[in-house]
Amino acid sequence: MSEVSANSIIIEKKIHLENNNEASVLFGHHDKNLKRMKDLFGVKIVARNGILKYEGETGRVKKLTDVINSLLSIIRKSGGLDDTDIDIVMAGVERGTEAIYPDPSIEVFTKGQTIRPKTEGQARYIKAIRDNDLVFCIGPAGTGKTYLAVSLALSTMKSGYLKKIILARPAVEAGERLGFLPGDIQAKVNPYLRPLYDALADMIDAGQVKKYIENDLIEVLPLAFMRGRTLNDSFIILDEAQNCTVKQMKTFLTRFGIRTKVVVTGDITQVDLSSGEKSGLIDVQKRLKGVSGVDFVYLTRKDIVRHRLVRDIVEAYDNQP
Repeated sequence: MSEVSANSIIIEKKIHLENNNEASVLFGHHDKNLKRMKDLFGVKIVARNGILKYEGETGRVKKLTDVINSLLSIIRKSGGLDDTDIDIVMAGVERGTEAIYPDPSIEVFTKGQTIRPKTEGQARYIKAIRDNDLVFCIGPAGTGKTYLAVSLALSTMKSGYLKKIILARPAVEAGERLGFLPGDIQAKVNPYLRPLYDALADMIDAGQVKKYIENDLIEVLPLAFMRGRTLNDSFIILDEAQNCTVKQMKTFLTRFGIRTKVVVTGDITQVDLSSGEKSGLIDVQKRLKGVSGVDFVYLTRKDIVRHRLVRDIVEAYDNQP
């Protein structure tokens, strides 16, 4: 006589919802979310009088319970739910990585604005930053590498855990010559740093950004300006790190101080170093692989959240070298 798997036993589960609005958001328009859950997990679902009842095989019911609890956590935190949230939660539960939730959101300064990941890869990225002192995020343009790191930096400073934000970039020209631009050294390097200012401006008004910079709470500077410094109580972001040499990467990573969190972002398909110069971001993947407290997150075309054409453009260039 064959044994019956524990997962094949049929069980029933009930979840009591707090109010009608919560139920409406969870179920979705015309119960579309419930239909997705039913199709994905192969369970029977009945919703009535604020009670969600479902039954099926033990393993399927357990996974569905994880999904529902995670979605309810998002609803209770943000008041809403979108298709991206459901995709991330369902994919995470299927892979056994539901620990990304219940709270992947990032609170920043802008009038109650809450930033949440739009893809599963972005959710893993946020979790990696929260769990590690040093995170490398590698992926194509438009995946939110810099934006999410800056938002987490602002959130961390707002909480009082870290006192300063440092945003750095290597001043490497992308096929253009800017050396003869007029002005002092700051005027010359500002074009390289503009994307970092743009990310800040999207979350804090211009006057506030200026105030933080004047009070030395935020520094935006070229990578070369960090030599010789030891940085404590800081959230440091190195952007466009594919344009660091191996020596520059070593110099940067040894700036670590006490209570410091570092995020390094870049796209290894867009290296602008001179011919024969090895990218420090490519090199560091082998050197620091497996080191405790260090994590590497790889984003892909699926994580691009800019205009839909950006994903198509990246794919076109990847497919035709």
